[in-house]
Amino acid sequence: MSVTQAMPRYLSIQDELDPPFDPAARFAIYYAPPPESVWWAIGCDWLQRDPAAGATPAAPIVPGLSRPLTELTAEPRRYGWHATLVAPFRCQPQVEPQAMVQHVAEWARRQQPFLLPVQVARLDRFIALQPDESSAAARQAAAAMHALAASAVHHCAALRAAPTPGELAKRRLQALSARQDELLQAWGYPYVLDEFRFHMTLSNSNDAADGDAIMAWWQPKLAELGPLPVASVAIYVEPEPGADFLLWQRLPLGGGVIS
Repeated sequence: MSVTQAMPRYLSIQDELDPPFDPAARFAIYYAPPPESVWWAIGCDWLQRDPAAGATPAAPIVPGLSRPLTELTAEPRRYGWHATLVAPFRCQPQVEPQAMVQHVAEWARRQQPFLLPVQVARLDRFIALQPDESSAAARQAAAAMHALAASAVHHCAALRAAPTPGELAKRRLQALSARQDELLQAWGYPYVLDEFRFHMTLSNSNDAADGDAIMAWWQPKLAELGPLPVASVAIYVEPEPGADFLLWQRLPLGGGVIS
């Protein structure tokens, strides 16, 4: 079975999120698994929030945690189940949200779907799904994801309002390297291009024991799930500052029809 045949492609629009948006609303271009896939369900259950449906699933039982999973996933829960391609940004004043969607959709049609093998691992102080590069084919898929993210950043640059001095200062609290600060100034986010690391966040910062328990829960699940189907991208929106991010649009890669 080909990659395209193996992966359904969808478009999902949250009607209640139709414009106009708050002028301070932020948008992000994320990877999100297909909405009818087990990958989508398991991630939303893990974070106890479905950013498309607004549902609050019950948390799975994870042996060996020092605290409830709800507490250990509070930070990623606000953003919803995703991997960042283009970090949250405000649109330039002249860019209407629907024009932004069209701009991203045109880019998505020129991309091709693929399968991405993943593993669960520690990333700095938190746990995340990351590319599994244990084989030549897996490394090729990881390179395809890196190229997809870089292409998205370049294509969406014309949409993005420049970060405010306050936003820059907040980013610099993370002790950025010189290269990361250069990327922040050029692209509004320090972890792009050569600093990009694909990841789907599974936890807040945590200690070794909780991290080990999380990884032990996910490892057998990954063997059952197989690779991530990268068949579409999603536009998430933070309707107003501090609000939870919501999945607003799904855009298929490769110009596929919507099933």
